Amino acid sequence: MRIVSLNAWGGRLHEPLMPYLVDIDADVLCLQEVVRTLDAESEWLVYRDHGVELLQRANLFEELKAALPAHDAFFSPVARGDLFDGDRRLQSEFGLATFVRRTYPIIGQAVGFIHGEFSADGWGPHPRSRNAHCIRLFDYEHGYPITIAQMHGLRDIEGKGDKPARRHQADALVELIRQVRQDGERLVVCGDFNVLPGSVTFEILGSLGLVDLVTSRGHGDTRTSHYRKEPRFADYMLVTPDIEVINFDPVAEPEVSDHRALLLDLR
Repeated sequence: MRIVSLNAWGGRLHEPLMPYLVDIDADVLCLQEVVRTLDAESEWLVYRDHGVELLQRANLFEELKAALPAHDAFFSPVARGDLFDGDRRLQSEFGLATFVRRTYPIIGQAVGFIHGEFSADGWGPHPRSRNAHCIRLFDYEHGYPITIAQMHGLRDIEGKGDKPARRHQADALVELIRQVRQDGERLVVCGDFNVLPGSVTFEILGSLGLVDLVTSRGHGDTRTSHYRKEPRFADYMLVTPDIEVINFDPVAEPEVSDHRALLLDLR
């Protein structure tokens, strides 16, 4: 089984992003920062926030859904707010997307908020709401279930250090996973956590037997050249000891976001 986790950065590097996500041939694709705008006429919209303007691919979720016809597609928005097509305001949803190859039946799942609540009337104040998606699959070839969870951790303008809200989101993620996973089963947790390697997040996730592959294997960078700040940790992938890791790679090339894709081959 191949699992890929990536902060898609709103599809800003759309040209290399789309073929990469098709060609990488993931069985499970966990994406953060995905946009869906149902009534958009343009392919690109603009996010505006206190003088900052960022291009967003208007219907990245729908484009990926069309490009991955062998996968079941799930979209889990955290909020609906305004994006702009020139001066025209469009209500757009923003959140997580999960794609699962149909040969792996989904036998359980849950979506929940790990920080804040759904905002239907704007993006909300910082730090904005965050959610997680947890799925339980059955691997016919090997004859066992496996649970996979992704989250997008809250962004704090004061940095990635531990705060009560980050402890709360880790506790909430563990609770969500326990709703879906059966005790003793294989577990993978991934996403853009927005925390530093020494965060209490890893202690809390360790209660499920999880170990992070980024730090434990000596990888020092989960960012691309499009991100120019330090520190360069944001994305993580954790597994339980019963996961046989065939290959794990924070992918440096091609650059399809300001985050690296995390690629895990397991059995």
